[in-house]
Parts: sequence; structure tokens; C-alpha cells
Amino acid sequence: MKKDLPKDVDLDGMKAVVLAGGYATRLWPITKHRPKMFLPVGDTTVIDRIFEDLEADNRVEEVYVSTNERFAGEFREHLDDSQFEKPTLSVEDTTDEDEKFGVMGALAQLVEREDVDDDLVVIAGDNLISFDVSEFVDFFAEKDAPAIAAYDVGSYERAKSYGLVELDGDEVIDFQEKPDDPNSTLVSIACYAYPREVVHDIDTYLSEDGNPDEPGWFVQWLQDRQSVHAYTFEGAWFDIGTPESYLDAVAWTLDGERIVADDATVENSTIGENVHVLPGAEITNSNVENSVIFSDATLRDCDIRDSIIDEDTVLESIDFSGALVGAHTTIENGG
Repeated sequence: MKKDLPKDVDLDGMKAVVLAGGYATRLWPITKHRPKMFLPVGDTTVIDRIFEDLEADNRVEEVYVSTNERFAGEFREHLDDSQFEKPTLSVEDTTDEDEKFGVMGALAQLVEREDVDDDLVVIAGDNLISFDVSEFVDFFAEKDAPAIAAYDVGSYERAKSYGLVELDGDEVIDFQEKPDDPNSTLVSIACYAYPREVVHDIDTYLSEDGNPDEPGWFVQWLQDRQSVHAYTFEGAWFDIGTPESYLDAVAWTLDGERIVADDATVENSTIGENVHVLPGAEITNSNVENSVIFSDATLRDCDIRDSIIDEDTVLESIDFSGALVGAHTTIENGG
């Protein structure tokens, strides 16, 4: 169902880019052969939550899904099987982490490859955000200027890993990418909106030796030249980059509940809070808490906490906490 949008908003021809080109090495082996954007979060996936928002906003005409050659087949199959009509796959010419162009480099290539000449919303496909993307687009339309989304991470240590935002009202008056000594905990998340003319500034930025890796460096460059506004929000934001952040996102989504697939087998076992058991899994004489058990995994006489157990894995008489177990692995009797 299409959402009722403000009548005074006119962003005809607006496009969106969902960034999905990373290799998620910090989540290996779970993501060595699958995009992290396809990890289950509740009854959907991280990236499908974003697709759903963009599909419902009739100001966004087309959604480019930017990924690498290694995962192009998986994304093509995923999109073909989905109900979404807007996403179009746009493949960058890389197959390995060492070949990456950086986010801004890849975005510049996409703009040229797809001949983008429109206002543009850019969102990281591994972002789980509690606001509806249409609310951010409303804010962008109201300001008629580059916009970012900003969130208070509540920790100076965490803030060191992101772009730090200082505001006057909602206008960005200072932006520092990954500062060593942050003076606040308000950070930019990977959600941006650029007017058409700013989209063309990306090439200028890169030609001036702008850092191609992080989009925050481009925001910092922009902020020195024109007004940039920040849409701040409360609620939740998860950057799905580590096992801990992924399990935190699952826990926030499930909110103490559990999902056990209809064709999963659970016998003489305790399935605790924030557990997702996917189809075909078998759990016998075991305890599972705050974990994701992928399809066709088998657990016998195990105690599994805060862990991610990949598909077709067999675990027997194992006590695991904070573990990542790759697909097709067998560990029995503590061996």
C-alpha cells in the first residue's frame, strides 16, 4: 500500500541507492558466501526492511542496489524472488575486499554507469533503523539541501568509529570523520540525501583527492561549502558489521520473543529469548539463548548462547558462548 505523502512535496524523478557492496569480513565465516544484508532479522532481512520503505514512497522512482561481482548472483536471485518492483541491480567491478573502490568511489561509478541525474537518497544496506525512510525524505524535501541522518550512540568510545556531527538547530556546523577525541556522541549514520546538483559534486570531490572510502568525508567536504542539515532520531540504529551488532539487532527486533520455523524440530530443549531457528534445523536436549540457528543445522546436547550457527552444521555435546560456526561444520564431543 502506498503511503499518504505531503501534498506540497515535489521530488519527481528522485532515485535511491542501497549500498550493498561490502564483503563483511568481520562476520566471516557466516558472511563469506552470503551478503550480510540477507541475514535474517525477525521475519525479514536487513535490506528488505529498507526496500519496503523505499517501495512504499512514491517519490522514489527507482532503487539501485550497488553490489560487487562476487555477490551479484545472490542479489539477482533475491530480487527476482521478491515482491519489490523498484530495485535494479547495479554491479561494481570488484570480486575481493582488496579491489574495493570505497563507498564514494563506487557511488561515483554508479552515478556514471546508470546516468543518474536526479535527487538521490543513499542508504547502507546493512543499516537497521527504527525510522521510516519516508520521514527522512520529508525532512530532505523541507530543507531543500543535503541531508544526513544522525543518532546519539551514547558512548564516546563508539563515537570514534563514526562521523561526529555538531549542530546548530538541525544545521550541521561541524563534521569530523572518525575523530580520535570526540566531543559529543551524535554521529552520522549511513543515510544521506543529495540534491541533483550535489550528486554531480561527487566527481569534483574525488578529483580534488577526496577520500573515496567513507561517505562522511564527502559530508565534511560539503559542509565546508554549503548548508547541510541533520535529521536526528531516537529509537534504534544498528550497523550490522559485527556478530555482536547483528545479534543486538536481532534482540531489538524480537524484543524477548523467539521465532522457530514450522518445519524446525525442537525436542526436549529450551529455546530462550531472542532466538531465531530457521527451517529444517533440529535441536535436541539443548538450551539456546540469544542466538540464530540457520537452516538444517543440528544441535544435540548443546548449550548455545550469543552465537550464530550456520546452515548444515552439526554440533554435539558443545557449550558455546559468543561463537560463529561456519556452514557444513561438524563438532562433536568437544572435538
